Amino acid sequence: MNDQDHSAELRSYLVGFAAALALTLAAFALVLWGGLSRGTTIATIGAFALVQMIVHLRFFLHIDLSRQKREDLQLILFSVLLLAIMAVGTIWIMGNLATRM
Repeated sequence: MNDQDHSAELRSYLVGFAAALALTLAAFALVLWGGLSRGTTIATIGAFALVQMIVHLRFFLHIDLSRQKREDLQLILFSVLLLAIMAVGTIWIMGNLATRM
């Protein structure tokens, strides 16, 4: 890789970092100031989370969602499966502990 490739890659990482930081700060500010109703706040934070997932996929994992390759799709599906197992397992364990108390 030459210096131009390194600077383009660094620029991509910095843009991704700035976008992720802005989305995180926007979600925290939304909750801190509390100007919206509860449902609207939750929906907006969910939208911020989806956009942040796309930012992470694009800028940090270098997965271009406009032209998916089979390997990229398998990576995304496997990640979703792992996250679902972790989330469902956590809810199951917390529910079990709640019934035992």
